[in-house]
Amino acid sequence: MWMDHVAARLCFLLAAVFVGRFTVNSFVVVTRRNKLVQPIVPYSRYKSQLFLEKSEAALRKVIADRNVNKVNEDRYIVLDGETLEQAEPATSINASDLVLDHITTNGSQQQQQDQEEISLLLSNLEKISSPRAYPIFVAEKAAEFAESTWTGLVQMLAPSKAGTGAATSTTNGNDKTDKERVVILGTGWSAASLVKDIDTSLFDVTVISPRNYFVFTPMLAGASVGTVEVRSITEPIRKINRHVQFLEATATNIHPERQTVACESVVCGSNSLCCEIEEFTVDYDRLVVTVGAQTNTFGIPGVREHCNFLKQVEDARRIRTALVNCLERANLPGLSDDEKRNDLTFVVIGAGPTGIEFAAELRDFIEQDGPRYYPELLRFVRIKVIEASSTVLAPFDKSLQQEAIHRLKDAPRIRDPATLALFPERFELTELLLESSVKEVTEKKIVLGDGQEIPYGMAVWAAGNGPLPITLQMIEALGQEQTNLQPTARGRIATDPWLRALGGKGKILALGDCSYMVKGALPATGQVAAQQGEYLARIMNHKFDLSPPLFKGIFLPPVKNPAITKTFLSDSIAGLATKNSKFAKPFQFLNLGILAYTGGFTALAQMTPVPNVPIKSSGKVGNLLWRSVYLNKQVSWRNRFLVLNDWVRRTWFGRDITRL
Repeated sequence: MWMDHVAARLCFLLAAVFVGRFTVNSFVVVTRRNKLVQPIVPYSRYKSQLFLEKSEAALRKVIADRNVNKVNEDRYIVLDGETLEQAEPATSINASDLVLDHITTNGSQQQQQDQEEISLLLSNLEKISSPRAYPIFVAEKAAEFAESTWTGLVQMLAPSKAGTGAATSTTNGNDKTDKERVVILGTGWSAASLVKDIDTSLFDVTVISPRNYFVFTPMLAGASVGTVEVRSITEPIRKINRHVQFLEATATNIHPERQTVACESVVCGSNSLCCEIEEFTVDYDRLVVTVGAQTNTFGIPGVREHCNFLKQVEDARRIRTALVNCLERANLPGLSDDEKRNDLTFVVIGAGPTGIEFAAELRDFIEQDGPRYYPELLRFVRIKVIEASSTVLAPFDKSLQQEAIHRLKDAPRIRDPATLALFPERFELTELLLESSVKEVTEKKIVLGDGQEIPYGMAVWAAGNGPLPITLQMIEALGQEQTNLQPTARGRIATDPWLRALGGKGKILALGDCSYMVKGALPATGQVAAQQGEYLARIMNHKFDLSPPLFKGIFLPPVKNPAITKTFLSDSIAGLATKNSKFAKPFQFLNLGILAYTGGFTALAQMTPVPNVPIKSSGKVGNLLWRSVYLNKQVSWRNRFLVLNDWVRRTWFGRDITRL
C-alpha cells in the first residue's frame, strides 16, 4: 500500500514540475540575439495564441496575421487585372514634380541665369521621362535581349567571379563590407528577376522574405485543383542566385533615416513543436521593396473569415483540401438533395483573370475527374461566378470577353454516358452573376447587394489587391511626397520613372504590386514586375549613380559616371529617343500580351506587337499559346520539366484527390 502512495506522490511531483516548466517556458517567446530594444508585440495581445501553442505553424500564423492590413481596405482598391486604361493617372504630374527635392530660391535674389538653367533642365527631364517612340523602344529591347544572351554565354564559359559576392555576404546584415549593401524585401516576380540578373561581384545582396521560394502565380489556379503540383511551380530563391544571402523572415518596420529594416522570424529547436519568435535588424545602403500586395476584401464583413484567397501556395493547398472536403461531406449518408446541392455549390467572387482561370480549372476537375470518383454527386455541383461589373476579364478585347462567357456557360463536357444520363435536362454547371455585388459572407451563405442569399460549400475571393502593413508604414515614413499622391496611388509606394521611391533620395526603390509609377500608371501584373526587376538590375550593374547630389536644389535622375558607367548598344538606342547621354533611361513597359485559360483545353490570347492593334486567339490555338508561354516563362528547366510531367500525368492518370 505504501508503495502506491509513494508512486502517487512521485507522479504528482513530476506533473507539478512539468506544469511549472511549461509555464516558465511559455513566457520565453522572444529572444533578442542582436541586442534589440523593443519587444516584438504587446504582451496581452497574443498571449492566448503564443503561450498555449509554440509550434512552428502556430507562430508563423501569428506573424502572418499581424502583417495583414484589415483597416480601411476600401480606400486601397486595385482591381484584379486592372488595365493601363483603367489605372487612374496622377493629375498634374510633370518632371519637376518627380525630381524636385527642394529648390532654394530667394525670389528677387535668384539670378536670371540660374532661373533659365533650371527651366532648361526641367524641360529636358520632361522629355527624358516621356515614353520612347515604339519602333525605337522595340529595337532597344531587342538589343537588350542580345546583350543579356551574350553575357549569359560569357558567364557560362568563363570562370565565375560572383563567388566573391558570396564570400562577403553577411549573415545578419550588420557586418561591414566594401560593396554596396543591397537589401531586397520579397521573393515575387520583380525580386526574382532582380536577384537573377544583379551582379553580386558589385553588390552585397541580402533577400528577406517569409518564404524562401519564388512561385509562378499564374498557375496557382491549376495547383488548387491538382492540375499541377505546387512544387512544380516554385523555385528556391537560393537556387536562382547562389551568391545571394537569404534571410527567412518578415520585415515589420523600415527606418529610412537609420537605413535599417526590422524583421522577425520563427526559430525552432530540434523539432517544430518548440519554437520562438526572434527579431533582428538589417542595415542597408540601398533598399528594394518588392513585397507585393495582399488580397483586398473591400471591408465586406465575413470575407476574410469565410472565403479562400488565391495568392500564395498555402491558399492553393487550402482550396484543394476544401474542395475534396466538400465532395466527401456531400457523399455522407443521410443528406437531402438540397443539403448536397448546398455543400457542392462553389462560389468564385471576382471575374478577373484569377477568378475566371480558377473557375475554368475547377470546371475541368468536375468534368474530367468527377465521373471517375464522384459520378453520383456531379448533378448537384454548381459553380457560381459573381462579378460587380457588367463583364468578365476586363483587360481583354470585347470579343474575347464574350468567348470566355460562352465557355463558362457551355454545357458540361462529360464523356461518360452513364454519368451524363444522371444530369437533369438543361443543366447549367456554371452560372455567371454579373452586376452583382457582395454585401456579406456568412459561414454558409453569401448575401448579395440585392438581398439574394446563395448557400455555398466553398467560396474563393479573387476580387482585387490591397497594401500590406509594411507598405503603408513605408509610405508614412517617406513623408508628404508620398501622402500627397495617395488619392491615386491607393496604398502603393509612389515612384519616379526610374523606380525610386519619392522622398527616399534614391536609397529606396519600389517595384511590383506595391509600387505606383506616378508618370504612367501600370497594371499590377507579374509581367510588369518582372520587367521592372530586369530594368533595375541593368542600371545597377551598369553603375549608374541612383542617388546623385542635388543640382541647384533639383534631385536628378540616375547619373552616368563616364569613368565607371558601362554603355551598351541598348543605352545608345534609348539615347536617340531621349536625346540624352548623361542620365539613365527611364523604365518603360513592353506589353507582350495577356493570356487566360478558359477550361476544356481552351484559352484566350491577346498579343500586342503594335500598340492598339491586338492579335487575338482563342480555343485550341489559344490553349497552345497559353501552354507554350507559361512553360517557357518558368524560371528553370527543372520547373519546365515538372510542369510538363504534371500535364502528362494528369492526362493519363487524372488528378490526385488524396488528402495527406
